[in-house]
Order: sequence, then C-alpha cells, then structure tokens
Amino acid sequence: MGYLSDSRTGMRPVFPRQSAVGYVLDDLRDAIEAGIIRVGDRLPSESSLAAQYSVSRSVIREVLRASAALGLTVTRTGRGTFVVGRRPHELVFGNYSAGDLLEVRPHIEVPAAGLAALRRTEEDLAHIQDLIERMDAETDLKVWNGLDVTFHLAIAEASKNPVFAEVIRSIRSAMSIQSAMVNEQSHGRRAEGDAEHRSIAAAIARGSAGEAEDAMRYHLDQVVEIVTRSLTVSSPSSDRISSG
Repeated sequence: MGYLSDSRTGMRPVFPRQSAVGYVLDDLRDAIEAGIIRVGDRLPSESSLAAQYSVSRSVIREVLRASAALGLTVTRTGRGTFVVGRRPHELVFGNYSAGDLLEVRPHIEVPAAGLAALRRTEEDLAHIQDLIERMDAETDLKVWNGLDVTFHLAIAEASKNPVFAEVIRSIRSAMSIQSAMVNEQSHGRRAEGDAEHRSIAAAIARGSAGEAEDAMRYHLDQVVEIVTRSLTVSSPSSDRISSG
C-alpha cells in the first residue's frame, strides 16, 4: 500500500498527473479502511502529504475535500484534518447527498433544455456560446467548473421558466463541487464535457427540443456513471446513487 510504504520508507511515488487525485484518494481510503490510519488520528499537513505523494497542495486539497464528502475525515480550522470514520458513507456535495443531486437534475435540466430550444432568444444563444468558448479556452480547472455550472444555469434561464432557474441556483454550490470531483477523478472528462456542452447548445440553437433533451440526458448520464464508478466503489449506498 502506498501510504504504508511511503510513511515507513520515505519513498515518494510518482502518479500520472491527470490521475493524481484519484490515486491519492484511493490510497488514503485504503489505509483508513485497513486501520493503518485509525479513527481519531490526525493526518499530516497538506504540505507534508504533498511532499509524500509528490503532488501539488491543490491535489491534496481536492483529496481532503473528497475524503470529507465520503465521511472519512473532517478538517478543523487551526487543528488539522482528522479521521472520523473507517467506511465511506453516502457521498455528499455541499448540503445534498450525491444520490439526491443526481436524482433531481434530470427532472429539471432535461425539460429545461427542451424548453430552451423552443423559447431561447438570440441573447440567450450568444450567452451560451460565449460560455462554451470560455470553457474551451480555460486552463484553470476551478474556473472551468464555475463556468460549467453557469452554463447549466444559462440553459435553465433560457427555458423562461423561473422555477427551473431557481432550482439550479439553489443547488449551484453543490453542482460546482460535483463538477470539480468528476473532472478530477476522470481523465479526459473535461474534454468530453466540452463536447457534450456543444451538442446541447447546438440542439438549442437549432430549436430542436427533442435533440436538446436527448443531449442533456446523455450528458447527465455520464456524470452519474463517473460519480458512481469513481467515488462510491466501496460505499454501501452506491446502489442508491446508481438509481439517480
């Protein structure tokens, strides 16, 4: 196990850059579940973990965010990060469980995309296209995640149904966390997401409600698959998440 061997020998593993978060998270989770790191133990500092795994501190922050979402750790300001559980519980994004968030999004965003195709204005299309171009050019993943959520909100607003837009606003923070974790966990997901966004936007521009709904449904299906596969492999609640 990487965590055990590194802790005792000081050897630093080198992981593929694009998969660093996933590798470190899996290693940390395995060490906790095996009891190598015990409940109540304080983890090394971000800088120490970054040095141990030969990754950046931003990677470690994403790992700690994910481990907290899985109920394995908690970070206390000024005190550090502590292990609080040996087994992952249901993944949460902000104030919502992954199962709840994945379950509700298709019921809001699929019909919103269809209505956007029928009701969008030229201003709406210009805004959506601008977001796509900015995402294509963006190199900062954190900024991209914010643009991703804004893109989904723009479609809800283009539907001209204020309820759809308000729901997206209310879960915006959770969606941003979900977007960050999905892209960190799945190599190449950002490029795939960009392509899916373009398909959704193109269908909306053509005024094809059915195609827009299908494109959005496919996009959300990919999110469900990645979250389920990458983050809930050993979670007892994975069946619920899969049904979202």
